[in-house]
Amino acid sequence: MEMFSLKGKVAIVTGARTGLGQGIALALAEAGADIIGVGSTTLDETEKLVTEMGRKFHGISKDLHSIEFVEEIIKEAVEKMGHVDILVNNAGIIRREDALEFSEKNWDDVMDINLKTVFFLSQAAARQYMKQETGGKIINIASMLSYQGGVRVPSYTASKAGIKGITMAMANEWAKYNININAIAPGYMATDNTEALRADEKRNQDILDRIPQGRWGTKEDIGGPCVFLASEASSYMNGFTVAVDGGWLAR
Repeated sequence: MEMFSLKGKVAIVTGARTGLGQGIALALAEAGADIIGVGSTTLDETEKLVTEMGRKFHGISKDLHSIEFVEEIIKEAVEKMGHVDILVNNAGIIRREDALEFSEKNWDDVMDINLKTVFFLSQAAARQYMKQETGGKIINIASMLSYQGGVRVPSYTASKAGIKGITMAMANEWAKYNININAIAPGYMATDNTEALRADEKRNQDILDRIPQGRWGTKEDIGGPCVFLASEASSYMNGFTVAVDGGWLAR
């Protein structure tokens, strides 16, 4: 099972305060990685849970709506841990509004954090991997809306379709440097972003009726696939988006 071990690795996880990001951080830590958690506020709970596993944790509070901090994040991670091996671009937001009324602000806010920052943080991480001459892993968090259109979420759909695209584009250029870039497309997950959907009794039931496994996904469901993509077990995977959706796309 050594091929799945992350012992000695350092992983940056954005949006690690709660939800999927926290679940990913904990899964990587359980596999042996030390964690750099990035969030807009403090990450005290995630830090407590990671350190209880005997792994190191360092939190970085930055606003990822802007790319001005991406170089600082990589620099601070290296200063604290000595190197970086894994980047998980999990942070993201959603705005719901009818397409006919959708505002420029709702478009720009989502695209900035969900797509623009993902690309430039990946670029900064890739440059660090090349500087280290170690290779590295980049895992992007896509969505079912990387494949589907959705309703009332045009900027989110555009951003997540873009994630699938840039994952392939970056892999095409950086695979030769021993950098693996893949993505995970979660299905309907029980997170803050889906709270409104789960609170709507009819919409909630409609969603559950389509999921072959008959339940919402949890943050623990993402952990295993993320460890796989962060480990040597996936060393010949590049540019692919893996659905973790309870069978949603199979229907």
